[in-house]
Amino acid sequence: MLDFLIASVQLDPIAIIKTGSYLGIALIVFAESGLLVGIFFPGDSLLFAAGLLSAAGFLALGPLIFFVVAAAIIGDSVGYWFGAHVGTGFFQRKDSRFFKQEYLKRTDRFFQKYGGRAIILARFMPVVRTLAPVLAGIGSMTYKRFLSYNVVGGLLWGAGMILLGYSLGSIIPDSERYILPLSLVIIVISFLPILTSVMHEKNRANGVLSDNLNNEI
Repeated sequence: MLDFLIASVQLDPIAIIKTGSYLGIALIVFAESGLLVGIFFPGDSLLFAAGLLSAAGFLALGPLIFFVVAAAIIGDSVGYWFGAHVGTGFFQRKDSRFFKQEYLKRTDRFFQKYGGRAIILARFMPVVRTLAPVLAGIGSMTYKRFLSYNVVGGLLWGAGMILLGYSLGSIIPDSERYILPLSLVIIVISFLPILTSVMHEKNRANGVLSDNLNNEI
């Protein structure tokens, strides 16, 4: 148990899998989906690495997918409940080490752009993945409608990331030796939408500032 806690604090996907097995993986997925303390947990790389290790025989594929999908769906439901009952004061929270208002504002803009589909799309975006169900609970979306998106998103993300790792693990000989570099690639890819969004907003802000300066001149 202590080894699992240390691995979780160190955000080490491979150590989390080897020390926590199915329940440990499910706990991390649940925390990242429904608890603010899990906002920086390595969800994508964890599931990808679990899929690779499953292909190597370390974990059984069926139980792994079951535990992960169930944890993802339950976690998002907890996030929705939190938003519905505590969300009003959530917007007034000050920035801290693990939470910044900018994360919330960015997720809110994402939610306004995609509506209910944001629950599904957010599964594939770190940070946004944790905050999207909270905003759904704060807003006017009914739990019945939210649950339908939640289930679809949990299945696509949970099963999809594991199967991606499992497929590569089945194709690449001794793939467990390349877990770290392959996981790093997954992390970079998962953060690309956020980086693209930040750059787009920065360029838009610079454009607005430039227009204002030109108008003043």
